[in-house]
Amino acid sequence: MIPQLTLPLINLNEQDLDCVLELKGARFEVQQINWPADFPYAPFCNGRIARTKDALVVDFRVSGLDLRAQNTEDNGSQWEDSCVEIFIQDPSGDVYYNFEVNPLGKVLACTGPDRNHRTPRPKEEMKEILRFAQNDNCHPEEPEATKDLTGVQSWRVGLVIPFRLIGVDPEHLPASIRANFYKCGDLTAHPHFLSWSPIFTEQPDFHRPEFFGELLF
Repeated sequence: MIPQLTLPLINLNEQDLDCVLELKGARFEVQQINWPADFPYAPFCNGRIARTKDALVVDFRVSGLDLRAQNTEDNGSQWEDSCVEIFIQDPSGDVYYNFEVNPLGKVLACTGPDRNHRTPRPKEEMKEILRFAQNDNCHPEEPEATKDLTGVQSWRVGLVIPFRLIGVDPEHLPASIRANFYKCGDLTAHPHFLSWSPIFTEQPDFHRPEFFGELLF
């Protein structure tokens, strides 16, 4: 059964973001272990998602072993770090968008029809993606001070993604869009590949839109 979430409409000007998301955000869990034989570890990862009149708002909360944050610029190899991700299918169905963010709030954002044909978003569009990051041991303003950390670490990141960057017309909203949430850490001490909507492949592969769930407007 395809998982679904209804996107509540929020106003970020009403009060602070934490309160709005806590009271009104739709909750999701990124706890699907798709490849248990090879990658059994599952850090705790959940979040909240909502929408404004012209943007998608997603907030991830993570607690688990290790914290890696070595990509200090946008459009790097964020998936190698401690990383959370949202992939979204364009309503037209031609392409999908991946947004991958590490504990520093640095984002990899690309568009394309499949894994092998991805185009990074230009700097002008990256500036439109608002992000927030929170961790006591990971400082976005001083990324050079962040090293690989061991032991249980808790961190949080969020994104505000304008609808126009995911092919959605805010004046003519579709009934739904297809998407998946992920938690990974390819080069962490405990590699893991978790998802919200299950993925039925032999090897880890997040670039599979056929397994996306639904976000309902």
